Amino acid sequence: MKIIIVGNGKVGFTLAEHLSQEEHDVTVIDTNDEALRHASDALDVMCVKGNGAAISPLEEAGVSNADVVIAATNLDEINMVCCLTAKRLGAKFTIARVRNVEYAMEFSHLKDELGVDLAINPENATAVEISRLLRFPPAANIETFCRGRVELIGFRVREGDFLVGAPLSAQSRKLQSLSMLLCAAERESGEVVIPDGSFVPQVGDHLYLVGDPVGLTSFFRLLGRHTPKSRDVLVVGGGRIAHYLAVILDRIGMQVKIIERSMERCRHLSEVLPHAMILCGDGTDQELLEQENVSATDAFVALTDRDEDNLIISLYAMQQGIPKVVAKCNRQNYVGIAHAAGLDSIISPKMITASHILQVVRGMQNSKGSVMNALYKIADGRAEAMEFMVNETTHNLNIPLRDLRLKKGILIAVLVRNGKIIIPDGSSVISSGDIVILISRNHGILDINDIFEDSLLDMGAAQ
Repeated sequence: MKIIIVGNGKVGFTLAEHLSQEEHDVTVIDTNDEALRHASDALDVMCVKGNGAAISPLEEAGVSNADVVIAATNLDEINMVCCLTAKRLGAKFTIARVRNVEYAMEFSHLKDELGVDLAINPENATAVEISRLLRFPPAANIETFCRGRVELIGFRVREGDFLVGAPLSAQSRKLQSLSMLLCAAERESGEVVIPDGSFVPQVGDHLYLVGDPVGLTSFFRLLGRHTPKSRDVLVVGGGRIAHYLAVILDRIGMQVKIIERSMERCRHLSEVLPHAMILCGDGTDQELLEQENVSATDAFVALTDRDEDNLIISLYAMQQGIPKVVAKCNRQNYVGIAHAAGLDSIISPKMITASHILQVVRGMQNSKGSVMNALYKIADGRAEAMEFMVNETTHNLNIPLRDLRLKKGILIAVLVRNGKIIIPDGSSVISSGDIVILISRNHGILDINDIFEDSLLDMGAAQ
């Protein structure tokens, strides 16, 4: 597909990186020479210098033949004008990054007039992700499928966990009876494994479970880690994510305290968030945190503009014994360091945005095949979790899974049939109308048929 990305900041570069790796024809437009040079040197993309809201740069990038135009600059207004211009010049599908809270609230009424087919709000999506973690503190990360009926939860294996040192096949029947499955594991070395019965969990592994929320809750009770949702939340940094998060948490009955260093921003937050406590000060100041009795809070969320500050104050919060600590960090090279230090819940707005847009692009590529309803990057982007709707185009229907030859690194994790969640075994079959949740390592899956070895795919087509 021909894809034009306007804006080569954090989100734009991440999108260009993933889309070019999936062999799309990607063109990046930006006004910054250094940003374009970085993209040209690091990625297989074409670069055009100019304002993406203007006609000439878009025409130079080939907008009339573009399948998708993604406007991801730092200015919402430019993104919206860019989409409007691109649509009138012939672009088939446009995506705009819209961050302003006021625009986001009214955008559903403006999309058609502005020529925007899809609006992405990274800050709101990040706030939703954080709120899930605060509702279920034992998880390092949570993704949802089938409108919340299925969840994928990541957690770190600790010393003393009953899983340690024994193969999965030897675990108790009580554990095996739960409506959940261990679907992926990330070793401390960075190796990502799709586990089978012989897999032996080790201390430090980051494990991923998928299944019924009730079954997952029962598992964490068996593990001795189940805790109720957070009640008092301290947020450092009063930007857009903090605003969206405070609104969500207020709705579900959590008390929020926000520390923000800008007095002007504090005044604004006080006006729009009447139920939150807003404090003006430096949230990275240890003395201030001690004055605010940080150790007594249920959860700590670091949302400043600097990844380094977020990680440092989050590590301090962990030392104070706060049950749940979440840090925003967009730099992937910091994530491994943070995990090694014991900080598991790290949120990346740019990765959340990239996953959403990748899902849309893959769905457009495969418009005649099975429908991809969800796509999440897990294990620091080295694996993917996907949700597909099975239809008549799917091969190998009603054949026991034990008789299928799947590509290496593919796991059929969950089937949802008529609203019932099924953790499949060898005798299970895929039927038309099912929702299938897959885990994939090292594959860019567009269609559920991509999981089969070619030799078997042809056989299934003939049946």
